[in-house]
Amino acid sequence: MSTHVITGAGSGIGAAVTRRLLERGDETVLLARDAGRAKELAALHPGARTLVGDLSNPDRLSWALAQQAMPERVDSLLHIAGVVELGKVGDLTPKAWHFQLNANLVAPAELTRLFLPQLRVAQGHVLFVNSGAGLSASAEWSAYAASKHGLKALADALRQEEHGNGVRVTSVYPGRTASPMQAKVHQQEGKEYDASRWIDPESVATTIVMAIDLPRDAEVNDLTVRPGR
Repeated sequence: MSTHVITGAGSGIGAAVTRRLLERGDETVLLARDAGRAKELAALHPGARTLVGDLSNPDRLSWALAQQAMPERVDSLLHIAGVVELGKVGDLTPKAWHFQLNANLVAPAELTRLFLPQLRVAQGHVLFVNSGAGLSASAEWSAYAASKHGLKALADALRQEEHGNGVRVTSVYPGRTASPMQAKVHQQEGKEYDASRWIDPESVATTIVMAIDLPRDAEVNDLTVRPGR
């Protein structure tokens, strides 16, 4: 039985991946921003364990996790959580920049640092759910895209640093995926949201599980997923 630490398990891609892993008998450890959210995640995913740590405040993650029972072995660390706030460069405040950079980049870097000892023991896998915005930035997406471009750099550097320790690193770049986050994006864009136009989270979950299940003789570095319709 493998142990997977997952962020963003409450909805969308993260929820789909968590269900897949639990259904096959793996152990999942879900990161929740607070105790109330931890109870919600435990109810949503029976059998899952939870840890409490707020991605919006990465400076406190080390302290928060030190107060809790950490898994001794981590076979995969799946960074799936993300936040977005659109706006033109001329309008975005430092608060909007910090909000996205903290949750989308600094917190994943800090969580990776904190779980690296367990990942090295297991010769595990770190997987970052990035975005098409991590490859190309569009108008009004500057802060989000910057956080995701940074996430690519984090993954690329980590892959080279940890290769000798047997830790594999993958970046997945989904296009627009039907999720509460996508509904929020459409609201910010002033557009009508039609979930049927976008990728089903289950399809992205399939690519993630494939990447972490790949035999040890191979490693998926970068995987782009685009809407098929």
